Amino acid sequence: MTAPFAADPAQSRGRLFPERISTFRSPFQRDRDRIIHASAFRRLKHKTQVFIEHEGDYYRTRLTHSIEVAQVARTLAGALGLNTDLAEAIALAHDLGHTPFGHTGEDAMSELMAPYGGFDHNAQALRIVTALERHYADFDGLNLTWETLEGIAKHNGPILAADGSPLKDALPVALAEYNAQHDLWLQTYASAEAQVAAIADDVAYNHHDLHDGLRSGLFSEEDLMALPITGPAFAEVDAQYPGLDRMRRRHEALRRVFGVMVEDVILVANTRLQAAEPADADAVRHLGTKIIRFSDRLFRELKVIRHFLFTRMYRAERVVAMRAEVTEVVRDLFTLYMGDPATLPEEWRGDVARAGDEAALARIVCDYVAGMTDRFALQEHARLLGSDSARFTRYIVSG
Repeated sequence: MTAPFAADPAQSRGRLFPERISTFRSPFQRDRDRIIHASAFRRLKHKTQVFIEHEGDYYRTRLTHSIEVAQVARTLAGALGLNTDLAEAIALAHDLGHTPFGHTGEDAMSELMAPYGGFDHNAQALRIVTALERHYADFDGLNLTWETLEGIAKHNGPILAADGSPLKDALPVALAEYNAQHDLWLQTYASAEAQVAAIADDVAYNHHDLHDGLRSGLFSEEDLMALPITGPAFAEVDAQYPGLDRMRRRHEALRRVFGVMVEDVILVANTRLQAAEPADADAVRHLGTKIIRFSDRLFRELKVIRHFLFTRMYRAERVVAMRAEVTEVVRDLFTLYMGDPATLPEEWRGDVARAGDEAALARIVCDYVAGMTDRFALQEHARLLGSDSARFTRYIVSG
């Protein structure tokens, strides 16, 4: 049974291009299915989470991360009486706009696109599902429901102030262009389902980055025993299973860390929702605060863990060396295509011919490079610029 403040597919604000309602799937189920079948979703399997995609078979990629986020989102949404299909759809789509090489690639693309309206991976995800996926006869994009698009655009919170001014930097062009024709209420918080997808992202990466960091050898179980949340989890496993082998001990401890985060979110969200008593989904949007969140205590403890991961993993010497190299790849490819658009594949040249100015060309080049997988970007860099893509194997880590 769903709560009164859950998103109701029967009351959806619909799609930009009206379609016949499916006889066996709700609108949000249909959104989820279209996302799963999208080309951009398949490409996530070869895009970086932390380690470059080819560094090892066991490390998370953007695809496995997105699947884990979707699993957490369904669990949380179900426990809170929300619409699980909408939460899952937003979770599956939340990273579609990431460049090759993860946040390193995004940083490089943001710098390159600064003169042309900027780059933001959430705005790029919206651009992908509304314009760049070109498979349907009747429209560009996936023609997702308003609720799913809203969740993709602002699952992390409002983007505009009440007066319409950007809350942070300038509104990304990709988001501004779409919002002009299909108002996504950028001044409000998103639905409870979108907020669930956002915190599911936090739960998933806090959990799996600990796994991947241990496997890489960048830190040890003993290091984690000195931290909040992880330390008590290992201690509990040691007390219950003395002498457990290393890999089972690691898994048992980190699954407890995972459980602590999920249970905390459910407890806090239930408490806040009962206090707020939102009458419907729109009431959640207009509460003026995030309703799905960690407790203050757990949030402080997770900050300690995130600081540890930042210093020991995200800014580890070999990871930083990799970041410098792949930043060069993104910059080189962007510069090459801007200087010689004929180098772009044939299916992109029609867009180039219609580009009215340098900014429009830059957006096309950005769309193409941002859509690349790690391996394809390296291959194209080697093919077009004569680099040795094998040099990146220097950063393969143990495990």
